[in-house]
Amino acid sequence: MYDVDGKTAVITGAASGMGLGMARSFADAGMKVVLADIDVSRLQTAVDDLKAAGHSAIGVPTDVSKEADIQALAQAALDEFGAVHVMSNNAGIGIPGTVDDMTLDDWKWTIDVDLCSVIYGVRTFLPLLKEQGEGHITATSSMAGLTCGPVLGAYHVAKHGVVALMDTVRIELKLAKSEVRASVLCPGPIDTDIAYSERLRPDDVETRDNNKLEDKFFASLRSELAGGMDPNEVGDMVLEAIQNNRFWILTHPEEFLPLIEKRVAHIKRDHAHRL
Repeated sequence: MYDVDGKTAVITGAASGMGLGMARSFADAGMKVVLADIDVSRLQTAVDDLKAAGHSAIGVPTDVSKEADIQALAQAALDEFGAVHVMSNNAGIGIPGTVDDMTLDDWKWTIDVDLCSVIYGVRTFLPLLKEQGEGHITATSSMAGLTCGPVLGAYHVAKHGVVALMDTVRIELKLAKSEVRASVLCPGPIDTDIAYSERLRPDDVETRDNNKLEDKFFASLRSELAGGMDPNEVGDMVLEAIQNNRFWILTHPEEFLPLIEKRVAHIKRDHAHRL
């Protein structure tokens, strides 16, 4: 069991939602926490609340789509606490759009935030953990990284990429006989603001009007998320996975494992003539 007491954790997308849930769970377990987010106001509130509860916490305004910001985040954590033991690449957005209707700008924005940010996090923090000879690196994918559906094509592509990236990290660490471990979080419906990602749209990413299918889908998604799992519960799940070296973290396995099995069955069915 990995003892996290007194260790330092860095969490992106930590001003709200699952990232804040992780920060709270990690801090309650005795960790020093570095919160990163692009929403400076929410970030400051989150840090102030953690400090008021007696925890060691700092906030670092971060645009995870920029590798230089991730590198600056690592340096800020090292300057403040001297080491990093857990890195949780959690920041993400969700923008509706059918595959042929979504603008290239929205594709790039989604991929930059949801996938490239994790690549930057791994490139920046994994060498630090390996040099220390201990630690854990996690990334937030989604059940959208293991299944597919309509209207969120860019999100599905990015989240599948996160699963592939982290599983590759896991395999490479195992082959190297490293003491550093990895996990991937694949949440189902969680009570977060991800369906309101438009509020974070950069000035240079042009907006567009949604079609009726997209509006209907996203209205349903927002309703489902509003009744979803408490993000603090997700934080506890991630903490438990880190402590017990679990790679897969599925928040709703009873709902989504059958869908994964259905996908495998589809593959088998399409190749039954060759099996």
